[in-house]
Amino acid sequence: MGILTELTTLLPAASILTSKEELLPYECDGLSVYKGLPLAVVLPENISQAQAILKLCQREQTPVIARGAGTGLAGGAMPTEGAVVLSLAKFKQVLDIDAENRTATVQPGVRNLAISEAVAHLGLYYAPDPSSQIACTIGGNVAENSGGVHCLKYGLTVHNVLGLKLLNMDGELIELGGKTLDDAGYDLLAIMHGSEGLLGVIVEVTVKLLPKPELAQVVLAAFDDVEKAGQAVANIIAEGIVPAGLEMMDALAIQAAEAFAKVGYPIDAEAIILCEIDGTEDGVADYIGKVEQVLQQAGATQVRTSQNEAQRLQLWAGRKAAFPAVGRLAPDYYCMDGTIPKAKLPFVLSEIARWSKEYDLPVANVFHAGDGNMHPLILYDANKTGELEKTETFGRKILALCVEVGGTITGEHGVGVEKLDSMCVQFGKGELKQFFAIKDAFDGYGLLNPGKAVPTLHRCAELGGMHVHDGQLSHPELERF
Repeated sequence: MGILTELTTLLPAASILTSKEELLPYECDGLSVYKGLPLAVVLPENISQAQAILKLCQREQTPVIARGAGTGLAGGAMPTEGAVVLSLAKFKQVLDIDAENRTATVQPGVRNLAISEAVAHLGLYYAPDPSSQIACTIGGNVAENSGGVHCLKYGLTVHNVLGLKLLNMDGELIELGGKTLDDAGYDLLAIMHGSEGLLGVIVEVTVKLLPKPELAQVVLAAFDDVEKAGQAVANIIAEGIVPAGLEMMDALAIQAAEAFAKVGYPIDAEAIILCEIDGTEDGVADYIGKVEQVLQQAGATQVRTSQNEAQRLQLWAGRKAAFPAVGRLAPDYYCMDGTIPKAKLPFVLSEIARWSKEYDLPVANVFHAGDGNMHPLILYDANKTGELEKTETFGRKILALCVEVGGTITGEHGVGVEKLDSMCVQFGKGELKQFFAIKDAFDGYGLLNPGKAVPTLHRCAELGGMHVHDGQLSHPELERF
């Protein structure tokens, strides 16, 4: 029997998709530039079925790509030819809510926002809040180590997950962590975060819950200069203030978000900062006053603070809608994801603006300013010959600059297929070998999400002008920085 025939012995017919029409919705994730059709898509309903699928694929040496909601932005869930896509869409139950220990155990297909909705009546919530939280799943959040606007104070997914259950390629069920704060031995729980489906298939997640703060307020500050806004971000942190969220948007992003969401953003500003403070009423009042003072001293042309919960949510609604809003400005846009030291923000923004003119490609900047995670959105038209290639070159240049100023090529979107070449800029030969050693330890068959996240040494050596030597990689283009 062929693998497709054998799959019918493991799952109901309706849970196996093989026709082109059925496979097309799975040809890409949120990065639609890169596409591919798998051999099949399977939708198991329980762990036993998922185990059987993995065992079959291991025996037949068929690659497996685990997929959540497909909201990723780096091509991490893009199918490869001959692979089986293992969708966790039916794993969507909240298994346990432990209010006393402030934990929730959920299946990987549970939406990020659904966790907070399930525990809201207890006065609790789950802190990480990616902009796609209405749709993205917790399993995908773990695979990419997602962040969100509140990651500055409350951390990324890795800081809010206590335990995982996952399947390896043999179908073996592995349990890492649990409801306790620490575990003996190596921190394998952390290594699964950001592993992008290369090490195992997540089938259960135990997350940490937090009590809802007594009060939260947002300060909006407008600036007539992007570099002033960037400096204001650094000033807030330098004052010892730790906001719940600290976001920044430039003029193009502001105008797009306001036209789309109509939340009252000042469309004549060159940049705005959104700074949220949460905690007790007295504590919030004290820190809000300090934030307002710092922003005014930094040259803000306008400072205003939400006076109730509705206003707070309205101000965040524009930021949360920024990505779809920018999508109305051009036929296509390329969403970058790099992280830099906050002190380098003004310089990096000025370089992006210079390159935007050089490449004749508009850029809208939206980012988590508090932790230096930038999301430059490069506007282009894929229907114009050579424009996609020009956009990708521009994007790689931005990521190379992030590395050169002391940052990294990704903050929360992952590497996937999008940033494989940029990995060669950040990591040397020795480091890449260690990545492959970890991959081999978890997936000796090399069948879990192959060709993603970690480039081969041969690929890095092949890149124009880039070469491997003594465990390091260099590129002539970086010498200018």
